[in-house]
Amino acid sequence: MTLAIVSFTGGRAGAQDPPPPIPRFVVDFRGSIPQFPGNQQLADSRRLDLRELPGAGLGIDAGAHLSVLKWKAVTFGLGAHLTMARSGASAYSVEGRPARRAVTERFTSFTPQLSFNFGTGDGWSYVSGGIGRSVWSIVPEGAESQPADQERLYTINYGGGARWFIKRHVAFTFDVRFHALDPGSPQGAVPGSPRTRLVIIGAGVSLK
Repeated sequence: MTLAIVSFTGGRAGAQDPPPPIPRFVVDFRGSIPQFPGNQQLADSRRLDLRELPGAGLGIDAGAHLSVLKWKAVTFGLGAHLTMARSGASAYSVEGRPARRAVTERFTSFTPQLSFNFGTGDGWSYVSGGIGRSVWSIVPEGAESQPADQERLYTINYGGGARWFIKRHVAFTFDVRFHALDPGSPQGAVPGSPRTRLVIIGAGVSLK
């Protein structure tokens, strides 16, 4: 009888254990969908027809975050975020005449991050941001890249998402990220790329 009472009260105490805190370190790996813009100034900056800009594509991003301080309901974190994205448009002809060249668009960005996290170690939401540099290239098939395709553009990265742990060390993660890029530099008579806000939506796994 005594053993049964101890087992029952012990089970109740275990059920009332508080949730774990947000872990000290977490790593993210996500597939992503970048929404590449299409406007005339961007096309002009690469001597392209507007119809040749590829549009939405696919990519990957990765991040590492270290929790450094908890204050009330907020856990502050420091980390870094890497994004690599690509899109491509195929060539086609109309009545035997070339109407569009094949074009490949690539975007690469690396940004330090400051994050604000809300929740527990079982799952939490966050907002984060940082300032870094990006390289944005848009090159027709068979053509050489231009100086604009190697320029490192000043970039403000910001967004938010969540992590839900489905196993002890593995979580599902979702992220919506905005990359605010400075305008590109003009190349002689060719205008620079416009000031741009690139939206990237990603989903994948987090490991702690």
